[in-house]
Amino acid sequence: MKIAFVIQRYGGEILGGSEYHCRLVAERLASRHQVEVLTTCARDYITWKNEYPEGEDRIRGVTVRRFANEHTRDLASFNEYSGWIFNNDHSPADEVEWLKRQGPWCPALQSYLEQHHQKYDALIFFTYLYAPTVLGLKVDPARSILVPTAHDEPAIRLNIYRDVFSAPAGIAFNTTVERGFLKQLFACSAKVEETVGCGVELPQSQRHDVTTAAQTDEPSGDDDELGATDTNGNGNGEFGSRLSSRGAVFRRRHRLYGPLVLYGGRIDPGKGCEELIDYFNTYAESEGDASLVLMGLKLMPIPDAPHIRFAGLLSETERFEALEAATVVVVPSPFESLSLLALESFSIGTPVLANARSEVVMDHCQRSNGGLYYADRDEFRECLRLLIQDAHLRAALGRNGRDYVRTNYRWDVIMGKYDRLIAGVQRSRPAGRPRRNSGRDTSGGSSGRRRGGRKN
Repeated sequence: MKIAFVIQRYGGEILGGSEYHCRLVAERLASRHQVEVLTTCARDYITWKNEYPEGEDRIRGVTVRRFANEHTRDLASFNEYSGWIFNNDHSPADEVEWLKRQGPWCPALQSYLEQHHQKYDALIFFTYLYAPTVLGLKVDPARSILVPTAHDEPAIRLNIYRDVFSAPAGIAFNTTVERGFLKQLFACSAKVEETVGCGVELPQSQRHDVTTAAQTDEPSGDDDELGATDTNGNGNGEFGSRLSSRGAVFRRRHRLYGPLVLYGGRIDPGKGCEELIDYFNTYAESEGDASLVLMGLKLMPIPDAPHIRFAGLLSETERFEALEAATVVVVPSPFESLSLLALESFSIGTPVLANARSEVVMDHCQRSNGGLYYADRDEFRECLRLLIQDAHLRAALGRNGRDYVRTNYRWDVIMGKYDRLIAGVQRSRPAGRPRRNSGRDTSGGSSGRRRGGRKN
């Protein structure tokens, strides 16, 4: 079958969020179907500036068609407009204007869909939020599958999104928590549904059982170039185990010693990073035995402190090396629809400490028994102290997390669910030529005036 993925940006170097999720799924479906990705020329989601060349590209066995955005985003102006629309009565036209200002705004991509949608057996739209999905779903709903990657935020209560969740023939929810939230908020009328998520596959170098050095303080090999035992604990081993154990490659490269608390993703206040740094400073003042390492794209200032390290953007292999080196991986974001960071940490046997305001990640921790979660500063400090000091607890949580991923997030499990979704959409489609929607009605089905973005 021929399948098109529609996503706001796409690239091999984009290692987080729905774009990374989309790429992982597209690459694996490409082994059994003819897969194309329809996307914009943007590399940066802040401005949506056209950086990739227009036209056809080939990335890891997947054909990628890129279309130029009409304009870039003025973030300050957009944030000001968002503050107004989320808190004041407004019209459907105001919501279309908000969608346009949010970006990416790519009429060329929309035109391509309108002209060529019938040559695809299925259209898979990633992320409910952006214009390529909002407008693209109108073109051929009967062929369309939505992967919402949604969480509770002011934007999702705009009327323009009602049709987004009622239009597609299929929906691939990330988690049962996301599914329950969206079912409460919208009249989801898809003919086929699955709770899918994303598969997790370790690089070859990390594909070993985590018997974890946490259960032994025996030396694990010859002395490394630093010529020292890890007297402060190598993170996943007992205090006193050799630095040549789990995670030594990353630790050696970045000259890290002692317990390592890791965050990976956008380093952004919206991802909970300001609060994480604040809470970790409190921990460091009382304990002083650990380093906080931040890997990813820096979108906020990072304090100059000896216990905080910035590792920057890492390759996929080095990112997994960092997860392996970590004593604990912190997931501070209060808004997640899946959290690949948590799942990748589980898969490699590293326990998670999660923000309890994220129902999705808290649910992962509860179902897996692979991590702890905190509701405030004091709980953060006490949970982190417990995880750092109790190697046997870390080992048990690590084994539980790995079992959870093996059971629920193996790629064969995920691909089976996508196969059922695609086949279900095929069966549910009316016989004969589908009615073509021009896609020009960008009101999202909204009518009347309302107060947008009301928080619960």
